[in-house]
Amino acid sequence: MGNELKGEEKRLEQTLSSALETFSQVGKEKIPSIELKETGRVRFLGQGVARIEGLPGVRSEELLRFPGGKFGIAFDLTEERIGVVLLGEGEGLKTGAEVRRTGRVIDTPVGEAILGRVITPLGGVLDGKGPVFSGERRPIEASPPTIMERSPVTVPLRTGIKVIDALIPIGKGQRQLILGDRQTGKTAIALDTIINQKDKEMICIYCSIGQRNAAVANLISDLEQYGALDYTVVVVAGSEEPPGLQYIAPYAATSMAEYFMDRGQDVLIVYDDLTKHARSYRELSLLLRRPPGREAYPGDIFYIHSRLLERGTNRKEEFGGGSITSLPIIETEAQNISAYIPTNLISITDGQIYLSPDLFQRGVLPSVDVGRSVSRVGGKTQLPAYRAVGGDLRLSYSQFKELESFSRFGTRLDEETKKTLNRGYRVQEALKQFQYQPIPIPEQIAMLFAVSEGLLDHVEIDDIEEAERKIREVIKELPEIISKIEAGETLEGEYRKKLIREIKAALEGGEKDGNN
Repeated sequence: MGNELKGEEKRLEQTLSSALETFSQVGKEKIPSIELKETGRVRFLGQGVARIEGLPGVRSEELLRFPGGKFGIAFDLTEERIGVVLLGEGEGLKTGAEVRRTGRVIDTPVGEAILGRVITPLGGVLDGKGPVFSGERRPIEASPPTIMERSPVTVPLRTGIKVIDALIPIGKGQRQLILGDRQTGKTAIALDTIINQKDKEMICIYCSIGQRNAAVANLISDLEQYGALDYTVVVVAGSEEPPGLQYIAPYAATSMAEYFMDRGQDVLIVYDDLTKHARSYRELSLLLRRPPGREAYPGDIFYIHSRLLERGTNRKEEFGGGSITSLPIIETEAQNISAYIPTNLISITDGQIYLSPDLFQRGVLPSVDVGRSVSRVGGKTQLPAYRAVGGDLRLSYSQFKELESFSRFGTRLDEETKKTLNRGYRVQEALKQFQYQPIPIPEQIAMLFAVSEGLLDHVEIDDIEEAERKIREVIKELPEIISKIEAGETLEGEYRKKLIREIKAALEGGEKDGNN
């Protein structure tokens, strides 16, 4: 009897095991998988924004998918509704439309493939050269390097512009603001700086925010003409684009720059301009019913620019090296540099280059107001030869600007004042420079040396341009002085005397010293 029970139990175990195996196979082949997805509904549509209900698990700045292949960013998260910034035109969208999560934040293509291309912040192609085949994408937002990863700014970024390299020096890893009224040459300075990086192993990124398409097309044409487009990426969010695209443009451009910095390369990035960026953010915030503050800007307007510019730095070698030099551009109104956005950015950056409309109208180009411009890094990024002439030059030029205003009243001037004015007019003339003509460092120093030493005091104002041409020719024929300048040495002793002799001979039309 016991043996029969044991046999029956064994048969039942075999039958049950066979049934379970059959059931598992049927489950694999026949039973479909079930995937749960969160969905929401559009309850409000505005100009570039939407408010939706649902999606309880959505994250801040997550990418959301709308019908028709349209996308948006989850911007405001509340218990009742989600404020969304649309990344394209809202045409075709209707209230009640279904919205789905993507599970990822917004990103942009990075890599060598984007060099020489004109693209949108999301990687769309604008130059007609075919799609960008980039093997990597990065989120547009990233944490800035920590304090321990940063290195002091000591290596100069050569702009090729005399007045900047001599009096308002910029270093690699610095954040230097360019500001001024409309049509004073702000973009021209950034463009010349990009052109001057040719053959200097510098990657350049130009980010256009809210600019007219015609102006951007002209800039791209100039970059191509002067051979600068090969090492430049142009990121465009034009004035006709939705405010959401204009808002994300500088962050996307910075992620592209960080790709190269992480590989130990130096990058120059130009944001043109952050005034329009602030306005696009104000528009989005007001449409999403955020409380307005000063000049109707939301309270976090300072934060959107500080977290952007903090990503620019000079990184220590042990953390990979590389640098991001930022040149943000902003537009002032009626020379009011104490307005909300200008003061915000002046406090964030490491100095500013102010362009004066008065100088521009008088033909002093580039119209840099030396008195209102400053570099908080200062001479640490300059060659010693610059510092030897730059300090005296800035002082004499500042004195000249003060005295010039008094001299216009026709008051009687003493000889010392006349001498200061005489020197100042020549300094002002010597600092003039045509666009698209960056000047090598040794030639800049030779010209500034000549004017600071008073070698041009007896040259007529109208003849300064010709005198500069002669001085630049002189320094080209003095390789030993050029090598000393490039090696970081000052012009002293016999070299100083030799340069004075050569410049005097050239200006007087005499024979040059052949003892090279």
